[in-house]
Amino acid sequence: MRTELDFSPLYRSSIGFDRVFNLLNNSQRIQPVETWPSYDIVKSGEDEYRIVMAVAGFGDGDLDITQERNLLIVKGGKSEDLQGEYLHRGIAGRGFERHFELADHVRVEDATLKNGLLTVSLRREIPDAMKPRKIAIGSGSQDNVLQIETDQQAA
Repeated sequence: MRTELDFSPLYRSSIGFDRVFNLLNNSQRIQPVETWPSYDIVKSGEDEYRIVMAVAGFGDGDLDITQERNLLIVKGGKSEDLQGEYLHRGIAGRGFERHFELADHVRVEDATLKNGLLTVSLRREIPDAMKPRKIAIGSGSQDNVLQIETDQQAA
């Protein structure tokens, strides 16, 4: 038995977390499980990630990678190039579209296709304004008080 969590009490006391609550709500919904193409998500460093997707039979021109804000979309599709009659067709060549939710400040660095593996490199870059900063502690004496000077203009 599956029950959905109610996040409405959190909406009353938090500001700016709408995206997080939407992600949690969307993850609770029953969605069809896509098993093709297979992929791995690898954390290769503190702020570095890779998505490695098995796309055998697809070329550079058959794949499309798009980043829209916090969403990475990988699409694959190719035209039917039938050369002969297939007695057995085991290599999947159907089109696909795979979506990956990205955290804030994650951007795609590059994408490569080698030996049937599509590798998308991602990096999280925190803006300087959001990074922790060291605050100097003053002595508390009035001698060190700085004053802001302004230009006074006559009316």
